[in-house]
Amino acid sequence: MSKSTNLQLGVFCAIGASLCFSLNDVVIKFLSGDYALHQVVLTRSIIGLVFTLAILIPLEGGVKNLKTKRPLLHILRGLCVVMANMLFFLGLASMPIAEATAIFFIAPLAITAFAVFFLGEKVGIRRWVAVLLGLVGVLIMLRPGSESLKLIALLPAGAAIFYALLHTLTRKIGLSETASTMSLYIQLTFVFVSASIGLAVGDGRYYGTGNPSLDFIFRQWIFPNTFDLTIMCTIGITSSLGGYLISQAYRVAEANKIAPFEYINMPLAVVWGVLIWGHWPDTPAWVGILLIFGTGLYVVFREGKVGKQANKQRPIQ
Repeated sequence: MSKSTNLQLGVFCAIGASLCFSLNDVVIKFLSGDYALHQVVLTRSIIGLVFTLAILIPLEGGVKNLKTKRPLLHILRGLCVVMANMLFFLGLASMPIAEATAIFFIAPLAITAFAVFFLGEKVGIRRWVAVLLGLVGVLIMLRPGSESLKLIALLPAGAAIFYALLHTLTRKIGLSETASTMSLYIQLTFVFVSASIGLAVGDGRYYGTGNPSLDFIFRQWIFPNTFDLTIMCTIGITSSLGGYLISQAYRVAEANKIAPFEYINMPLAVVWGVLIWGHWPDTPAWVGILLIFGTGLYVVFREGKVGKQANKQRPIQ
């Protein structure tokens, strides 16, 4: 395919992935008042695993492509995804979806910092300033010194850190693994972790703290009604499809052309918050959202520009 065709395909995949992830967030928040987080994630992951094995893996050549020489890195990536998801979903139980999503988008800023410390990459002063401004945005949303200090906002911030670690590990793996292989290991990790948590606390003996996030993790497992079970299964498919689509997007097109389309989740989160829960961000939240949103996009575009300059300066080998 031509470069322009690849870009169009990459953009289409990125937009599709963002819609899938946004739908997933809405459903998780909707279910957070009735079911345990690990029960929802386990149901979603089992369906996702079946979907990956039945649909996605055959698309990339079958089970022979599942062999890997880097199982440990796959396990570490899977744990990073699990932690990122769990922390973000726990934050959703107590926070408006728009604010949680905005704070999660400090991930590109964290990726910039990790690239320096773990990969030895060089980062200029402008990107460091963007990182600092993004952190200021988080502090504004935390509201330090006020009675409404939102320590719960540290949950999506922690999710962003683990998501950044995921991308750092993905750079280590490079292009040697298929998108379906990475998706399979992630789904297996989700199944193992969520089932283990369910066996440990799924009887509900720690439930009743009064905190929506803690109760989301400690709630007793119950058999879902038909509608709730249907939407749990639906997000199993959409989360797997989203993970596959975003992997394909970055595989066929340049990262700096694709990354901005992940930010579609931000306006979608505002829309869902207003339409479904009646949550309209207040002034401090809007200031924090715009700071994080703007600095994150700047880092994405800046890294793309620096990457192109580095490629031009690199000698042909």
